[in-house]
Amino acid sequence: MINAIKRAATDAVNAGKPFALTRGQVTKTSPLTIQVDQKLILGPAQLLLTNAVRDYSVDMTVDHLTENTSGGAGDAAFAAHNHAYKGRKTFRVHLGLKAGEWVLLLRIQGGQQYLVLDRVEAP
Repeated sequence: MINAIKRAATDAVNAGKPFALTRGQVTKTSPLTIQVDQKLILGPAQLLLTNAVRDYSVDMTVDHLTENTSGGAGDAAFAAHNHAYKGRKTFRVHLGLKAGEWVLLLRIQGGQQYLVLDRVEAP
């Protein structure tokens, strides 16, 4: 995210138009559309997303045991047991935007693109 902000800062300075923070409301998710005001509606080509507002995958290393459970194969006579759960795993993080949510936007590149920073309130 820091690199995205640095890139946005460089682009804004080069374009000669300063940053501006604003907020908008998500009107559609596919394709992503955000309405800033009555006349300004932003589409996918104008939006840059941080991980705070999109679904993404992340690799993690885990090393723990599952909780004790009894039974197994439907037979309650089996003793309580657990299982090792370890290794490198890929997890899906579900933070994609939903219609009606309000977001904080950072205008960059002379107003041609907007960085969607985060949600600012729930729908």
